[in-house]
Amino acid sequence: MEGRKMWKKVLAAGLLGMMAAGIVAGCGNGASGSGDGTGKKMVGIVQIVQHPALDESNQGFVDALNARGLGDKIEIDQQNAQGDQSNLQTIANRFVSGKYALIGAISTPAAQAMANATKDIPIVCTAIADFENAKLMNSEAQPDSNVTGTHDRGPLDKQVALIREIQPNIKRLGIMYNSSEINSLIQAENLKKACAPYGIEVVEVTVNSINDIQQAAESFLGDVDAIFVPTDNVVASSIPNLMAVANRDKIPVYGAEAGHVKSGAFASESISFYDIGYRAGEMAADILEGKKTVKDIPVEGAAQSKLYINKQEMDTLGLAVPQSVLDRAELI
Repeated sequence: MEGRKMWKKVLAAGLLGMMAAGIVAGCGNGASGSGDGTGKKMVGIVQIVQHPALDESNQGFVDALNARGLGDKIEIDQQNAQGDQSNLQTIANRFVSGKYALIGAISTPAAQAMANATKDIPIVCTAIADFENAKLMNSEAQPDSNVTGTHDRGPLDKQVALIREIQPNIKRLGIMYNSSEINSLIQAENLKKACAPYGIEVVEVTVNSINDIQQAAESFLGDVDAIFVPTDNVVASSIPNLMAVANRDKIPVYGAEAGHVKSGAFASESISFYDIGYRAGEMAADILEGKKTVKDIPVEGAAQSKLYINKQEMDTLGLAVPQSVLDRAELI
């Protein structure tokens, strides 16, 4: 009798062990691309940090996938690295080990981390300043790797023209950026080239983290006539800190994109980050549906730009903005 009881206990334990193993196996299959077990394709989206421009790109990317009717065919794994490079590596490993069907990378650091982690999974990027200089491909016109997407190069010539229209006597223009971001370095160099014909000297100040913003901003006081903020992830996360210092001397701050203006900057001739995110999402949909491969899709940019002005900041500065500027601006 005791033997039978013991045998039943052993059998029950064995069955429980098999059930547990089945559960673990099921979890493994989900991570490898089958989502919740319904056969959905896994799509990973990674964003370097949270700020308005990247948030809008992310939303556009997801909206495009849903607009193509992929909502019930894919499972999206949203990840934010919180500005930490080690987090990016962890996220990349997660996507690669899970054998995801596609990766959406938002920002240059995110794209570089994903591209370094896999040469097989299609990577569709957005909010990238320059794919070639970021070593993501040799030619934006003819992608030769597993990477494509949309760039965020704004109309720098229009930005400089706007600054000169509002401040015709400008002599020194400050620019603040994180020197470890290749996209920011490129924008700083392009700004110098755009300002050179007008005799405008570009004064550069670099930062490594948001903790450097206040001190860097204070170095501009009494030294520049205006400040330009590129699409830099560190600075974009700290626009209010920059504005608190710049407003002491009533220094106009011009942003590279509308999110800067929404966060407090004075004005921007901006592209729509939602639009470039949406276009990248359409590219991703084509790949997921098997209509195209990465190498069939050249890198694209925004089709148009729009002028934004922060009315409260305009009042704070007390600037006499020409009516020609106000007539074409959207006041925020």
